[in-house]
Amino acid sequence: MKMIDLMHSKNLIVFVLLSLSYPSWASNHTSSFEITEPPICTNNNGEIVIFTNIENSNAPSAAGMANRDKDGLPVVYRFSYQKSPEALQRFIDLHECAHHQTGDIDLPHPPRNSPAHMMNESISDCIATLRIRDEYEEGESILKLAISELETAMTEIGFPLSSVGSRISNISNCFEKTETAQEFIDGVLEFRGLN
Repeated sequence: MKMIDLMHSKNLIVFVLLSLSYPSWASNHTSSFEITEPPICTNNNGEIVIFTNIENSNAPSAAGMANRDKDGLPVVYRFSYQKSPEALQRFIDLHECAHHQTGDIDLPHPPRNSPAHMMNESISDCIATLRIRDEYEEGESILKLAISELETAMTEIGFPLSSVGSRISNISNCFEKTETAQEFIDGVLEFRGLN
């Protein structure tokens, strides 16, 4: 089975694996969910990020990709959102937005699966977690549902249990942070010299 794993090609970041062919379990996941409105998102340069739904995607569950479009505008492409519940859609949107907020899109991307690459993914997970916690009335409940859906999707796609556990642990630890998402973002930008 061919898959794209957190791929990057000239400022391209993929949040979860996009399957190039449906795995055998996909036929059991034919539920259709309402696609949520995207969150407010502005990148580190003050540009408004555009969210675009991609129809006819082969992704077995909701997936996102942060990039710049052909006109150089910051964008988040939303794949197969109708295949996942609202909580996971919100988490993915905020994770991809975070790649824009921290300047990932405009920086050279570290080698795939390198410690620096995985750190970028962990940072985006953390920002998404903090935003859900602080911006939604039922933030803790939304995050619990998102974690459950994320864990299921990652396991079914074939991530090792250690990777799934590590990611869930990072998200849970971020929820306990005392800082806001904006304070966290400001710290990342300062460390990267982008503020």
